[in-house]
Amino acid sequence: MFEDADHFADIFRGGLPYYLLITLPILIICSSNPVLAASEFGVQRMAQFDVHGTPYGCRASTLNLEAKSLYTWQTSRHCVVTRFQDMTIDQFREIRAKAGGLVILLPEDFASLSLEEKQHIHMLEQAMMQQEISIPVYFSRYNPKMNEIIKDVTKTASANQKKSSQERESAISEILGSISANGYQIVVSGTSHAANKQSKIPIIQGELTPTKHAIKTGDGESKLPLIILTAHLDSFGLINGPLKNADLAVLLTLVELFSKLHASIPKYRLMFLVSESGSLLNFQGMKKWLDSNLDENVQIQQAEFVICLDSISKTLANDNLFMHVSKPPKEGTPMNGFYKTLKAVAQRYGNITVEGVHKKINLADTLLAWEHERFSMKRMPAFTVSNLKPHKDFLRNTIFEDEDEEEQLYKLETNVKVLAETLASYIYNLPLDNSAGSGEIFTGSMAITKDSIRPWLQVRSSQHNNDLKNAFEKYLKNVKVSYDKPDAREPDFMLYDERDGLLNIYNVKPAVFDLFLTFMIVAYLAVIYLAIFHFPKLYTFVCHLTVNKVKVN
Repeated sequence: MFEDADHFADIFRGGLPYYLLITLPILIICSSNPVLAASEFGVQRMAQFDVHGTPYGCRASTLNLEAKSLYTWQTSRHCVVTRFQDMTIDQFREIRAKAGGLVILLPEDFASLSLEEKQHIHMLEQAMMQQEISIPVYFSRYNPKMNEIIKDVTKTASANQKKSSQERESAISEILGSISANGYQIVVSGTSHAANKQSKIPIIQGELTPTKHAIKTGDGESKLPLIILTAHLDSFGLINGPLKNADLAVLLTLVELFSKLHASIPKYRLMFLVSESGSLLNFQGMKKWLDSNLDENVQIQQAEFVICLDSISKTLANDNLFMHVSKPPKEGTPMNGFYKTLKAVAQRYGNITVEGVHKKINLADTLLAWEHERFSMKRMPAFTVSNLKPHKDFLRNTIFEDEDEEEQLYKLETNVKVLAETLASYIYNLPLDNSAGSGEIFTGSMAITKDSIRPWLQVRSSQHNNDLKNAFEKYLKNVKVSYDKPDAREPDFMLYDERDGLLNIYNVKPAVFDLFLTFMIVAYLAVIYLAIFHFPKLYTFVCHLTVNKVKVN
């Protein structure tokens, strides 16, 4: 069979390895990596927590899927990548139910967005926080490269939609277009959604106690009446991370101011409390503090009232102050007297009005509306001062800053002045009309300015540093830090792993390209096999052609 090709084997024994002409293309095709490029971005997984056994937030972390736009994703094998402001609440609900994952690019400059865009983002943010989400959801700080990838994915989708609305191209053209198209693969590593068994909520307390002029009882306790001021520090929102806590800044400014004023003429005992759990965790820290201290301390039980600060200085909110109560204060009570003082003082600062808001405590609700309700349930007179009227306002737990720092400081300065002057006027029983002695108290060296508030905006959780504890110890006495830890059997709350992740986006060929590549390899191998198997016939045919050509010449 191979009599005309005795030296055929010598081809493969020669110096030049001609067999590479067969094997090398196959190796190149098989070893070619479809990944053309990779981009890395730091991302944060959506917050995950439980309250009274009810899960909230993102419940998954693993993500390795093909990237699709808001308009082209179809199955759970797709990960949707989008800008926050482009997604609607209905689209999010559909993605939550059917997609495999979601990656969201946060706005570059939230303050520069229109009022309509801000409200849309806040509403979407609130909708996401109120439910359990079974798919992994990640957020990326604005990155121009990430924005370009989203534009590319969306552009491809728009192009496909445009083609479908016009005359259909030929089947061959569409197949070739699908094969030559590029896609993206989303891979996230370094994250986990494991429960943090060491979860704890810090609660810090301190007092401004009288140093002189105090009247003592036989057992050494002060007879001076007690006022309690509280604020909560939000350590997370839609994502885990430090937030600007204006309420804490207001409280610490009041601590600093009254530490100077109180040292000379003490009329009251002032107690300050900060819990690192707000409305998202149902004010669990304050619940723990009350359960631990109320029965043991008669002075706390007999406090004149409790002032809770919540959502002070929200720009999208109006400039008015609202005094939220669970039960309207009766005429002649200390709480009613403070309310009247607050209304009178607020009129000195522009058009600020004070409105009382009455909302009964609904024990059937899983979550409380305001922090003062924790005290009201213990039959303590308490109220919340806020710039927000409805307790479900989307500004309460937002991670987005609606203004630059100077605008925020301007509003904080006004609100601190109103609260500080009101508290001082009430404590020292100063006249509220324009008579002598009714002017501002905090002037001169104790003047309230932006610079005196600014440092307190940077205070973070006591689990990250000691800034908060150091501030309390600098100005207050009897400083104590306690912790609320979840019960091992029936935890009231549970926090989860909050490590940042690494998002890798690979530029890859679509799945149809792999099928096309498989057919090409099979076809190539078939041609090589047939060429080798029928080589004698091919050789004979070529020889006959060569001989005939020679005879003709």
